[in-house]
Formats: sequence, structure tokens, C-alpha cells
Amino acid sequence: MNHNETLERPESFRSWFLDKLLMGMSWPEYVRSLITPFNILAAVILSIGIPIIALRFMHGLVEVTHASNDYPWGLFLGWGLFGGVPLSATGFVMATAYYIFGFKDYKPLVRLGVLTGFMGYLFAVVYLLIDLGRPWRIYYPMFVGFGTASVLFLVAWHVATYLTVQFLEFSPAILEWLRSRRVRRWATMITIAMTIAGIILSTLHQSALGALFLLAPGKLHPLWYSTYIPHFFLASSIYAALVMVIAVSALCARFLRHSADGYFLDNLDRLTIGLGKGAAIGMFVYFALKLVGVAHDDNWALLNTGYGKWFLVEILGFVLLPALIITWGVKLGNATVVRIGAFYSILGILVNRLNVSIIAFNWKLPEHLHHIIPPWKEVMVVLTITVIHILIFRWIVSRMPVIRQEPEFEQETH
Repeated sequence: MNHNETLERPESFRSWFLDKLLMGMSWPEYVRSLITPFNILAAVILSIGIPIIALRFMHGLVEVTHASNDYPWGLFLGWGLFGGVPLSATGFVMATAYYIFGFKDYKPLVRLGVLTGFMGYLFAVVYLLIDLGRPWRIYYPMFVGFGTASVLFLVAWHVATYLTVQFLEFSPAILEWLRSRRVRRWATMITIAMTIAGIILSTLHQSALGALFLLAPGKLHPLWYSTYIPHFFLASSIYAALVMVIAVSALCARFLRHSADGYFLDNLDRLTIGLGKGAAIGMFVYFALKLVGVAHDDNWALLNTGYGKWFLVEILGFVLLPALIITWGVKLGNATVVRIGAFYSILGILVNRLNVSIIAFNWKLPEHLHHIIPPWKEVMVVLTITVIHILIFRWIVSRMPVIRQEPEFEQETH
């Protein structure tokens, strides 16, 4: 190696790195591309929200939430953890369908599902860190105090382990982006094993989040409390994953079209209708299970109360109705109608998890509905984390082969 080659290598690496980072644009072009209405709005939200998050860690939870011994949970867990985790089952469901059950047609959506799931779990941990009174002790369930009789022990271990599993499942996309063929070959060899591990971990901790509420029969309203609640959580997470993939793929096709290849775009409507079939079946099954829960506990009389009417709004308006919309879209072969039903279904999942964790929890306490209204700072923190989530997701999809295939790896399927 001569002296000139030694001098050229750092420059070539720098050019390669900048090309990856800036997507082939120069710095001025890249900066200009960032000036968009969404980015400006995101910058405003972050400029308000990040200082509030900093205040939370400097002065405690009292700065951002009205949490108390009676009301320990708010939007951080109700929205970010209980609402986010079922919508993050996308990796588990799509990888299982593709690698285990052989639905090879859905290959364009597998990486998108895995990335959506990984990001969802990652930010569920972020919400948890913000909500914990002593976040620096988050590793205690892993290494210090195991608490094997606790449901939270199972949830903590499974979420942490599954986060690692999903990273390994997504790693081939990262390695293709980095052109690391040798390491990618190793990563693809463990894909089946990681998928099987994901099935075990996901089914357990999705239901375990529901099992957590079995410990509070007197606090959770009888219409939402049931010995079947772990099954409700698991069943709803499966259709939640399918509608989430439908929604995210539609948003990617609309706003990140430049990062998608023709194979993804040409097949998206057909795959959306296929996912809609599975989602509709899952929603009808879940609706039937909810009725079984009411019948099993003989809670029919409670349906005529205020909470009962809200329960009916949830299962009729946010489960049965979107299921019928999706079914109608599938029957018509109209992917747009299926997508409308999917977005509606996502709202239904969030309504259910907020009902269980906040609205119908501690329902007997005086002025309950007044106490559960979150302060504006708590809402702002949730909005800030949501924006950060979207920005990081967009950054990854814009650069890595998530909704497109790298030509040099196209024949090396796995």
C-alpha cells in the first residue's frame, strides 16, 4: 500500500458515509429538503416538549403529571405502553405469517411490520422510563430483584428480550444498507429462530399485560374486568397488528413513496385487502369473546348504566363497526375502504386500552372522571415522544431497504 492509497481511504469512507446519511444529496440540498410544513410543526412541538421532559427528570413526575397513590397511571402508560404494545405486535404477526405459515406474498410488508413493532416496543420503554419514579432502577427486574411471582417481572423480561429479538430480525435490512454481505448472511441464518422466539415472547407478554389487571378486581369496572382479560388482550393484539400494518403501509406509500420500489407499490392494494380479511376475522372473534365475557360474569344488567353505555360504544362503535367496514371493503375489493376501517380500528384499540387502564380503573372513587383528565404538560410529553417516534421511523425508512429491495441483494431472499 502506497502513501496515496492511505490518504485516499478516509476520504472514500467519508464520501460513502455522507452519501448514506444525506441520501446522495449535498449538504445544501439536504438542508433545503428538511424545510417542510411537517418538519416545521415538529420543530415547534419538540422545542416545547423536550424542555418539559428535561424538567420531569430534574424535578420529578410532579412537573408533568397529576399522578398519585390513587391514580398512579396516566397517559404515559395508558397510551404509550398499554396502547402502544398491541399496535406493536406487527413484527410478531407478519414474521409468523411469512416465515412460519409460508405467506410469501406478504414479503414486501414483512420488514415494515418488524420495524413498526421494534419502534413501538422501543418507545414503550421510553414512556416507561418517563413514568418510573426511579428510572435508573429499570434494570432491577433483570439483574437485582427478580420477583418471579410478579406479572410485571414477566412483562419486563419479555419486553426487553423481545426488543432484542426484533432488532435481530430487522438487522438484515441494516446490514444491506451498510453493504455488509458477510454479516448479513449470518443474520439471515437466525431469522427462523428469532421468529419462533418472537411467537413465544409475544403471546405471553401480550396476555400478561391483561393478566396484570386480574390483580385489581375491585378497581376495574366489572364490564372490563374478566377472568378472560388476558385472552382479550392477546386476541385484540393480533388484529391490531394487521390493521397497523395496513395503516403504516398506506402512510408510507403516501408520504415516503420515493423510498418504495415498484414491487411494494404495485402489490400494496392486493396485500391490503388480504390483511383486511385476517383483521376482520380477528375483530369478529374478539367481539364474540367480549360478549362471552359479559355472559360468563352475568353482567348484562350493567349495560344499562352509564359505564355500560360507554362499554357498548366501545364494542359496537370501535370493534364491530370497523370490522363491518373492513369486511365491506374486502367484499368490494376496495383497498381504500379497508384502510379507512383499519385507521378506525386503531382508534378502537386505543379506546379499549385507555378504558381499561384509566377510564374504567378506580371507577368507584369520588370525582373519578375529573381526576383522570391529564394536565397539558403530560399531553405535550406524549405528543413530543410521538413526533420523535415518527421522525426516527421516517429517517430509517427513507434510507434503509424497508419498503424496497436493494438490487444487489434481491436474489438473496430469506
